[in-house]
Amino acid sequence: QVQLVESGGGVVQAGGSLRLSCLGSGRTFSSYGMGWFRQAPGKEREFVAGISWRGDSSSYADSVKGRFTISRDNAKNTLYLQMISLKPEDTAVYYCAARSAPSWGVREYSYDYWGQGTQVTVSS
Repeated sequence: QVQLVESGGGVVQAGGSLRLSCLGSGRTFSSYGMGWFRQAPGKEREFVAGISWRGDSSSYADSVKGRFTISRDNAKNTLYLQMISLKPEDTAVYYCAARSAPSWGVREYSYDYWGQGTQVTVSS
């Protein structure tokens, strides 16, 4: 089992940057495929980015491709999401998630563990 705690959210102007972190507990963090999801007000939670357990492959939603970068440091049990060129439409609660598989998934139901979320607000 793994517990996940996100941090790094906040308020930023359009065009700005933020880096989200997700600290995982437990010795098996490195064995999980990981993902970032987000949920904007009135919308369903959506996939943002995913990364394999080794960090050697990743995938992004079209809406963030070229602006967001997912990475992980297994020695630190930490997942990251570097976000640049932020837009007001990126405003959402961002969640990290872990799944008991070597790769990521794009569906919520494929993940076993979730963090509590961190708010990102991008002002225009």
